[in-house]
Amino acid sequence: MTSFIDDLIGYVGLDADVQARLRALHPLLQPHFEDVARRFYAAIDAAPAAASLLDGPDQIARLRGTLVDWMSTGLLGPYDDRFYEKRSRIGRRHVQIGLAQHFMFSAVNVVRTTYIELIARLVAPNEVVGACRAINKLLDLELALMLRHYQIDSEERLVQRERDILSDRLASMQTLSAGLAHEVRNPLNAARLQLELLERRLRRQLGAESPLIEQTVLAGHEIERLTELLNDFLAFARPPELHVRDHDVVAICRQVLELERPLAEKRSITVELRTPGPVVASVDSGKIHQVIQNLVRNAIEAAPTGGQVDVEVVRDGGTTHLRVRDNGGGIPAETMARIYEPFFSTKQNGTGMGMAIVHSLVTLHGGRIAIDTGARGTAIDVSLPAHARTPQQPA
Repeated sequence: MTSFIDDLIGYVGLDADVQARLRALHPLLQPHFEDVARRFYAAIDAAPAAASLLDGPDQIARLRGTLVDWMSTGLLGPYDDRFYEKRSRIGRRHVQIGLAQHFMFSAVNVVRTTYIELIARLVAPNEVVGACRAINKLLDLELALMLRHYQIDSEERLVQRERDILSDRLASMQTLSAGLAHEVRNPLNAARLQLELLERRLRRQLGAESPLIEQTVLAGHEIERLTELLNDFLAFARPPELHVRDHDVVAICRQVLELERPLAEKRSITVELRTPGPVVASVDSGKIHQVIQNLVRNAIEAAPTGGQVDVEVVRDGGTTHLRVRDNGGGIPAETMARIYEPFFSTKQNGTGMGMAIVHSLVTLHGGRIAIDTGARGTAIDVSLPAHARTPQQPA
């Protein structure tokens, strides 16, 4: 049984005795289901805002049949996965058509009131209170199941709003980064060229052992470090352009793990790819390579000495999931709040571009990132659609 409905049944007290009372009520109430349905839709018709969501008599006739089935299965049960799924379809439909929650409460209250009126007439006096309590527990369960989908919808809207805000912020940062990178690249290249010429002249005139040679080498290393930082800027700021083809994502993972294995071995980290067979997806292989490399490198750096990093690729319907897990200490809440923020880093020599680049490239593919972190480690799940959208396609 679905754990949510199992917990809910326990919470409202829909125990075996209550369920038996409900089943006993079914033959008494069933002959009146059509009348209950008529009163139900009469109440909806009296509320113009709710009535406007319906398409006319034909739809109401179909919905009345659905309502009769809902009343019957509500009394008879069983309260299992099928019961939960049937109620979930109703709840999702209410959300889809935009039915306000207060109309749902009012409509269910029509059923509740009519049931109680019928029980008062049809049930033995000494059984009325128990029967009414059983009905109240059942309808409280029904309301909770329907409300769950309003809650899910609200959460999804909130998450989408946060994603939109983040995307707008990243787009602004990409524009800034692109301008800065292009302004810096030319003078940096010129400085590197002049430094190489200076080093060659010093070697000819003063010899390879001159202290000045060492200083120019150090300056060259700093220019290389700035060049790497500039490349990170460009990777983040590069205009959205995908070159999508079918690629084996598992093969891309193997390439990345070979590149990152020396770092893992240096820290005694065990890195395992837990997907034996190929998983083909429509992706830009270069960009997905960069996504995997950033995630794997972060995981290796987060894992303790002698720790474990697992990489997994799975297909779930039309979605490819790329999962990277470590057994480190987790990501602090204050870091999670800024994890995709460009230039934010908790590493001593970090540029703060890694996760910003990951988010940019995954979003470019039309994918999403989910992060589950805690004291036992961090798991990052990148979900990629079957067909990544190209810049020419609408988002």
